[in-house]
Amino acid sequence: MFSNELRSEHRGDDDLLTAGLGLAGLRSMAPPAFADAAAPTVDELRRRALWGSWRGIADLVPGGGYGELFGTLAPVPGREYSAYARLPGASQPHRVLAQVPDNFDTGKRCVLVAPASGSRGIYGAVSVAAAWGLPRGCAVVYTDKGAGSDYFDLDAQVGVRANGMVGKLGEAADLAFVPDAPMNASGVAFKHAHSQDNPEADWGRHVKQAAEYALLALDQAYPQAAPFTFDNTRIIAVGISNGGGAVLRAAELEGDWLDAVVAGEPSVLSDGPGNRALYDYATEAALLMPCAQLHMADLPQPPLTAALQAGAAVRCATLAAEGVIGGATPAAQARSAYELMLGKGWTDAGLRAGALSTGFDLWRAIAATYASAYGRYGVGEHPCGFGFAAQNPDFSPRAASAIERAAWIADGGGIPPGAGVGLLDSKVQLPDLTYPGLKCLRALWDGQGEDARRVRAGIEQTRAGLPRAGLPVMVVHGTDDGLIPPAFSSAPYVAAAKAAGREVNYWQVRHVQHFDAFLGLPDYGARYLPLLPYVYAALDRVQERLDKGTPLPADAVIETVPRVGKSLTMENLAMPK
Repeated sequence: MFSNELRSEHRGDDDLLTAGLGLAGLRSMAPPAFADAAAPTVDELRRRALWGSWRGIADLVPGGGYGELFGTLAPVPGREYSAYARLPGASQPHRVLAQVPDNFDTGKRCVLVAPASGSRGIYGAVSVAAAWGLPRGCAVVYTDKGAGSDYFDLDAQVGVRANGMVGKLGEAADLAFVPDAPMNASGVAFKHAHSQDNPEADWGRHVKQAAEYALLALDQAYPQAAPFTFDNTRIIAVGISNGGGAVLRAAELEGDWLDAVVAGEPSVLSDGPGNRALYDYATEAALLMPCAQLHMADLPQPPLTAALQAGAAVRCATLAAEGVIGGATPAAQARSAYELMLGKGWTDAGLRAGALSTGFDLWRAIAATYASAYGRYGVGEHPCGFGFAAQNPDFSPRAASAIERAAWIADGGGIPPGAGVGLLDSKVQLPDLTYPGLKCLRALWDGQGEDARRVRAGIEQTRAGLPRAGLPVMVVHGTDDGLIPPAFSSAPYVAAAKAAGREVNYWQVRHVQHFDAFLGLPDYGARYLPLLPYVYAALDRVQERLDKGTPLPADAVIETVPRVGKSLTMENLAMPK
């Protein structure tokens, strides 16, 4: 089940939580440097991975409240244990990594199991779980849930090793991901898109397997107190975004191995009323949202620049010519797209916050990757011709450099573009450059043919069941989420669970969108509040529920107050009593 185990100690100026960077180091705009950019050390890679993982999720800017109103970055000394874990039937492993603090209380055994959000690497949930659990003496265990930043260079036949350094196929025996690829394949492969495992279908099992690894790590850390078992150790699962979806999938697994669940802004497909699959609304948004947002005033800035608005006007014209929307003028077409999206369940708040995903072309990147994963397509098999590679300034593919490869484990966010790897779209053509590829991606949802059936079958394998009876579950979601709209994800899940009599409670938080990390941008900080303090508060509540039998808090729509340029206060957060 577990292989390629590694152990390390982290004390002094190299702690578990920030690798010694602290708040000042994490706030630095430049990542921690490598002494040799082409051959960074294991410690350098770890420090940089933690830097990127923190900055990718949390708002750490002055006045944002982190470390003052909520959360902590105080050093936590301890040990780390990591391994590859493999599910029965899976062709590729997922990474698991357990952090055991020196203040772990063997008399009050607790573990937080935290799947990474998005397609992030193994430290992707450090700001979600470790900042709450490690200072309290809980161990924390992560899984990349079959995604992560273990990229593979098809040209050089080089991949990422267990310790994060790179190695060549045939020379290194511990590569984390080796794709099944044609001999002449070029570019970059990565686990989420090319494992051919449809990892999302197994995200719940990844979470449980990570928890099992934590127990083994604790046996090694405290042999005098062994064995650590599900019967004598408290297990709380916590995650955000598709990490939130993963812990909800874990909640449905049989047995009483899991004691509580906290899911923030979960990407989850359920049987509840109004449910929609991520692939459905992501491809819809990729096509319609740029045009619809032209109808809206006062969109947050950046990133909707004049160039992007011009491209959106071209999209409006394309959609009108295809008969998807009406209108003879750009303004009328934008209004038609806007009304169409409202009719499909989108809200003004979600469309406004979705400006980020439009501006960064995130919808297309998500759709291309998830189509490959759901259909279990290998390298070079994408039904819409998408691929991944390092790119020249004109976006043409090129071979990755040794310096780029060396930093993949630390800098990769999981889904390209990023870390020197770009998205290749073979269907790009004028006048609407990305429309042909997006139309193909959409047809995999609502079209006919073998590829569409194959992708839809993969999506169906990700459908969540009900949480286990008696399991306390708290779901927290921002009402302004423009990436994972609650109306399509958390609200249907909660409704179905409650209808079945499950112990699921739901906080909906006003003025919270999907990305805390962007609250450092002045316009976003003035409009929106962070999600993380509510996730931490939900962890407090489930801990009280487990310790004292205190009922979970009542469902609430939390009426927050934007800070509008001021430092965040508890009055802004309006935390439920």
